[in-house]
This record gives sequence, structure tokens and C-alpha cells, in this order.
Amino acid sequence: MTGLADCIGYLAGLCTTAAFLPQVVKTLRSRSAHDISLGMYALMVVGIGLWLIHGIQVESAPVIAANAVTLVLVGAMLVMKLLYK
Repeated sequence: MTGLADCIGYLAGLCTTAAFLPQVVKTLRSRSAHDISLGMYALMVVGIGLWLIHGIQVESAPVIAANAVTLVLVGAMLVMKLLYK
């Protein structure tokens, strides 16, 4: 049963992580983060960081993988928000 649960976890992580990619690409291309919420991305960085720590503690590879990649994408958005205002 763990194999199926891990597959579902990886698929869910892929979907939720990929959801941030279009915003990152759009912001990089336009060099504008005017309409991006600083508060939302700051909270997301904290939340995803906590999920990553949780995944490490419970030794869940899908949770670790998804949140590590998502943390990079959301962190990049936060940095762009601060740089591009």
C-alpha cells in the first residue's frame, strides 16, 4: 500500500508544485511583481518550509521532494517581489 500512497503523493506534489511555475516564468519575463501579494508569498515560504521540515521528520520522500522544489519556486517569487516591486 505504501507504493500507491507514494505515487499519489508524488503526483499531488507535481501538480501543486507545477502550479507556481507559470507565475515564476511570467514574473521573470515581465520583470514586474506589482500585482503579486508580498504577504501571501511570505506566508507560503514559511508554510512550505514547515512542510519540508515535517516531511524530513516523518521521512516522507514525496513530501520532501515536492516541498523542496516548491520552496525554491515560491522563494524565487518572494525575491522577485522584493526586487521588482
